[in-house]
Amino acid sequence: MDISTIEALELALEASPSNTILRKQIADAFFAIGEYERAKNHYATLLKQEATEEYKLALIKCYQKLKNFSTGIIIAEEMLESSTSLDLKVLYMQLLIDDGQIGEAVNYYQACQIEYPDWRDEHLESQLKIVATPAGDVYSEEDHEIEEYDPFLEKPDIDFSHVGGMDQVKDEIRLKIIHPLQNPELYKAYGKKAGGGILMYGPPGCGKTYLSKATAGEIQSKFLTVGIEDTVDMWMGNSEKNLHAKFEIARGNSPCVMFFDEIDALGSKRNDMRQSAGRNMINQFLKEMDGIDSDNEGLLILGATNSPWHMDSAFLRPGRFDRIIFVPPPDEAAREKIFRLLLADKPIDKIDYGKLAAKTKDFSGADIKALIDLTIEEKLRSSLKTGKVEAIKSKELLAQVKKVRPSTREWFNTARNYALYSNTSGIYDDIVDYLKL
Repeated sequence: MDISTIEALELALEASPSNTILRKQIADAFFAIGEYERAKNHYATLLKQEATEEYKLALIKCYQKLKNFSTGIIIAEEMLESSTSLDLKVLYMQLLIDDGQIGEAVNYYQACQIEYPDWRDEHLESQLKIVATPAGDVYSEEDHEIEEYDPFLEKPDIDFSHVGGMDQVKDEIRLKIIHPLQNPELYKAYGKKAGGGILMYGPPGCGKTYLSKATAGEIQSKFLTVGIEDTVDMWMGNSEKNLHAKFEIARGNSPCVMFFDEIDALGSKRNDMRQSAGRNMINQFLKEMDGIDSDNEGLLILGATNSPWHMDSAFLRPGRFDRIIFVPPPDEAAREKIFRLLLADKPIDKIDYGKLAAKTKDFSGADIKALIDLTIEEKLRSSLKTGKVEAIKSKELLAQVKKVRPSTREWFNTARNYALYSNTSGIYDDIVDYLKL
């Protein structure tokens, strides 16, 4: 059907705007010839008349074709809360891939394989570079150099330019990690190796995980995320084996940044542990960090914790996490940059970034993202009614400030007590300075 025929049908539709059969025929025809914006407007109108899953799926596909992936992802996630449609899940994974969220797509693909054991999608697998293991598991192989399997090994596409503020933290990482790799002979002259550990602590949502990925991107190295769920096992001795296996994968892909999120769960004080299994796990962790039986050259270890007061002091000795960095909530300049980064690919109109930054004191990066997400949800509701993409304005973002409570304040209530009454080593001096105690 050519465009003149479709437009003639549109004229007929004006006389009978409630004719859903005709409107769907027009929407489908526009989509077929690549007029995705016009198709989207008709599907949005159909949704107002009858909120069916078919129309929602068609609308998401329009957003996908228009490269508005984030909007499509939001609508799909809302649908997935009440839908079990495999077609929707496949479309959702494709949107994640299109949006560059490869790790999320791989994780969701694995979850679908568990839910549907006989299901596979070769098109998705080819994009995710998924490889089936003999056991039937899947993993994403970033390139052919990776010989050892780990689903969390990736090569980030972000660097420090994507991180708002945090200049002091970046400088510490450059000194400890980046410069040794870029100037190996200079560091070797002073007896310094490329590698080591940095422990980042601070309130949740302030960018510790994101900064770790950006560090790997800055030096174009592999990035391996390790969590408690990846290592701890109910059977005696297996936890130590799992942890050793993670370190071996990282060593085999040097240079590699190993990131231990919520490291206090793995490195808790041994005095607090009644079970010998927990103590053995800590001892194994320390042994791996020291590189007693292995070469840790080029192995960069970053740990993040919201509770540094629960860490075993042995981790803080020189040669282990000998750089301990406080990651505070973003300051006003950093908040402005975070707003700019998060709104960069969104439809916006006359945003007063300075005012937004000034009004969001104590907000973490996660809090700012939550604020923006709330605003987008409001705009989506109105956009679905009008069938048009409506720009986000400053006043709408500022209206959401009152609805988002800074998540950092509760953390500082706890940190304040440790800074005042348990700071003999000076580890919390940065908190003392920050709170002006």
